[in-house]
Amino acid sequence: MTTAILSALPEEQGGLVAALQQRRSVAHAGRSFHTGLLQGRPAVLALSGIGKVAAAITATLLIERFGARRIVFTGVAGGLGDGVKVGDIVVARSTLQHDMDASPIFPRWELPGQGRALLPCDPQLSTLLLEAAGAGVAGASTGFFSDPAVHAGLIVSGDRFVSTAVECRQLRASLQAAGHEALAVEMEGAAVAQACHDHDVACAIVRTISDRADDSAHVDFSRFLREVASGYSERIITALMRSAAL
Repeated sequence: MTTAILSALPEEQGGLVAALQQRRSVAHAGRSFHTGLLQGRPAVLALSGIGKVAAAITATLLIERFGARRIVFTGVAGGLGDGVKVGDIVVARSTLQHDMDASPIFPRWELPGQGRALLPCDPQLSTLLLEAAGAGVAGASTGFFSDPAVHAGLIVSGDRFVSTAVECRQLRASLQAAGHEALAVEMEGAAVAQACHDHDVACAIVRTISDRADDSAHVDFSRFLREVASGYSERIITALMRSAAL
């Protein structure tokens, strides 16, 4: 079974492309796809670029052209939930598009045609990813933080970089009023989850918290990608692909 590893930015995949055995690279639809064996298992790696449309297109290509039967998205996100700090890891149990609003025809956040706002990630794959995340960051310490925690819960996505304290508070408050306790916010995961749902393909999402989605969200972001997120993604995905239960 082919596992696809998807990220928005190259730093979010670390050295995983270089680690592929029997690697072949194919250019298609303005993207580069790298196929081969990762820890002895069939894999395909790709970058989606930033945003929900780009992510959904890339996920669909991974499924229909490259035969992916499970997609794991790895990257960074802003922390929203209480106790979710910079350097922590969040694995999605479910996703929501926080900028989806077809009201009054449909309730806010509901996906037209789906009848719901929340799309769950694959339980089994997400559990394996959660275990891999714990193994991958155990005892980690960097110039940014030490002893990162691993969380599991709701990740929300939208085509906007949430970067002010005011916007962060408003987003949290509106979600909480509807009973949605989001742990992190980013720009691709929920779109990948929807593409996987429509194709009956397993989806799992892991995010390293790079900021608190507030007025400091731009500070040292590039350095964080290079020095933290890159290594974390590589270690987590390597641990996942080594799992005997995968």
